[in-house]
Amino acid sequence: MCGIAGIYNLNGMPVAEATLERMSSMLAHRGPDGQGIYLDQNVGLAHRRLAILDTSDNGKQPMSSKNGVWTIVFNGCIYNFRELRHELSEYGCSFVSQTDTEVIAEGLAIFGPSFFERFNGMFAIAAWNNKEQTLYLSRDRFGVKPLYYWFSGGTLVFASEIKAILQHDKYSVEVDHSALNQYFTFQNVFTYNTLFKGVTMLPPANTVKITSQSTFVQHHSWWDYDFSKPDTAMSFEDAVELTKNGFERAVERQMIADVPVGAYLSGGMDSGSIAAIASKNTRRLNTFTAGFDMSGVSGVEANYDERRDAELMANYFKTEHYEQVINAGDLSWSLPRLVWHLEDLKVGMSYPNYYISRLASKFVKVCLQGTGGDELYGGYPWRYYRVFQSLNQKEFFNNYYSFWQRLVPDHEKASLFQPGTYSRMDMTEPRTVFERVFTFNDHLRYDTPEQHIGNSLYFEIKTFLPGLLLVGDKLSMANGLEERFPFLDNDLVDLAQKIPVQHKLGNLAVLMQVNENALADKKKAYLETNDGKNVLRKAMSAFLPESIINRKKQGFSAPDESWYRGENAEYIRTTLLGKKTISTAFINPAYIERIIKEHTEDQINHRLLLWSFLCFEWWCKIFLDNQSVEDLPNISNAYAKAGYFKV
Repeated sequence: MCGIAGIYNLNGMPVAEATLERMSSMLAHRGPDGQGIYLDQNVGLAHRRLAILDTSDNGKQPMSSKNGVWTIVFNGCIYNFRELRHELSEYGCSFVSQTDTEVIAEGLAIFGPSFFERFNGMFAIAAWNNKEQTLYLSRDRFGVKPLYYWFSGGTLVFASEIKAILQHDKYSVEVDHSALNQYFTFQNVFTYNTLFKGVTMLPPANTVKITSQSTFVQHHSWWDYDFSKPDTAMSFEDAVELTKNGFERAVERQMIADVPVGAYLSGGMDSGSIAAIASKNTRRLNTFTAGFDMSGVSGVEANYDERRDAELMANYFKTEHYEQVINAGDLSWSLPRLVWHLEDLKVGMSYPNYYISRLASKFVKVCLQGTGGDELYGGYPWRYYRVFQSLNQKEFFNNYYSFWQRLVPDHEKASLFQPGTYSRMDMTEPRTVFERVFTFNDHLRYDTPEQHIGNSLYFEIKTFLPGLLLVGDKLSMANGLEERFPFLDNDLVDLAQKIPVQHKLGNLAVLMQVNENALADKKKAYLETNDGKNVLRKAMSAFLPESIINRKKQGFSAPDESWYRGENAEYIRTTLLGKKTISTAFINPAYIERIIKEHTEDQINHRLLLWSFLCFEWWCKIFLDNQSVEDLPNISNAYAKAGYFKV
């Protein structure tokens, strides 16, 4: 796990070492264990190392193949590198380290860039072929590890984080209005644009090739999810056994490390299952939970603190367990730090993720995460049931788009944005990019409830999951911690795609009898079925107590609805409507005023939108106004000296 960056001047101009060093300094938090730079006239590669496999100097990067043709910088972990290493040995390759990095370099020398497609792991790689004078960038199947680039005619600049790209002299920050429109529609960006105009995220499972003749960056996609071909002969019992065995192998595979490995532990099934298996494969497993101060919290949020259930599981599996209690005041301290690290704003409230990764980093360098189980096994049934009775593609799109306008519906955008901002946006674009997620894939069908739900699974794993993974990467790496995701194992994902919908959601027949227009009946039916992830629940019953298996799903979220009406109400108002607020250059303050009023007066729960307003305000302060943020952790004077912050 590391940070990578680089520059390729296609016009042949030498790369300035000082620029590359500034870019590297912006990634210091991702790699506190070492750094390295490769310069060869018009190409430069930089690396920051978090040593996980073979912590000796033999694992230093940039690393070159023995034939001298390839030089790479790599961020991630290849879990099947030992099998690949054995295969390469049969081709006559010899190795001096125990790293996956060396396997990548030597594999490229034998197989070329197609070697990327054989990795079971998470990765972002830049590979320079000095014989062909060609740069390759590649990213893992699921998009666990981020990789951004900016291409300006004669120059390509790339990095694990956007803040490194900002160090290039030719780049200046402007807001991408298309991305801004998408963000305040979906609380996400469904294209690969970012809020930074011109900066693009390389899509998952893509490799790009850049030569001195390139006039644009052409993506080569080499893998995609496919839920459209379930194995209809697979029985529920077979699916349970295959899932159980595949999950065990995935957890064991992802525990490979030469440093301590821990696990997050909530009160839920996914993290509990990981802890159950991991605790059997290490002498003493460290586990970590973040809980919340519940004083003054009411309603459904009163159940958000999962510490008790986590403690019971920690005792059950005999782990060494650590907890942190988050209170309302922790939002204001963490928010500027979080936005600095996150940069690419995505999904919902994530400051608890920042705190729990900071806690874990004090004890381990690697932490196992339960993300991915919901997307693969149908963990959001209340979303799928909105569309499973759709009659055709058009009705499916109408129903689902209505739901996924998580923040501001299109008809309110003229009130949301300032006139100058609104005039620069195409208001048909959010719907277009939403539909393109589906229509880009020509094997999707819209004829049966099972197909509708399969399409929903595809959509969420292509849009919502990448947002969760991005947040996980940025906020764990902010604390020099590597997160791993056993559910995102190649073999387990391939299996999950083949399992029929009926095994994941077992109450379709019951729910299809519910009157679609009787809203009260629908709500009651959805609550009573407690559906979702049925095959996974049964498979995990081999590892977990029944009370955990049957526990209703609960996300990892602070009680912000209550806190935004209580202790944090003044902070929100001051931040969003104060004299120093600058995001009102884009957002209409009258709209913000209305949203705050509706929330604080308990009319509508606007916690998602208020969080997004707060994040965008800090994004504007840090990246547009270049304001200094005092006492940021992991940001030393070296950052200020690099010229990024005002001092």
